[in-house]
Amino acid sequence: MLLRVQNMSCQHCVQTVTRALRALDPAATVTVDLARGEVRTQGAFDAEAAIAALADADYPATLLSLED
Repeated sequence: MLLRVQNMSCQHCVQTVTRALRALDPAATVTVDLARGEVRTQGAFDAEAAIAALADADYPATLLSLED
């Protein structure tokens, strides 16, 4: 899935976002594009769970695409 994620500006943000999503699925692939403010994921979780996990980590997100 492809998400637009707000408030990301550094490698610490990348680590926090990655950790929040991998808490849902430790085997997930998470690719963060800081310049575009996007996160691409492949894992065993749904969009609502991913968006909620990111919101809990103070990184509001919106779904751009469900495709991997």
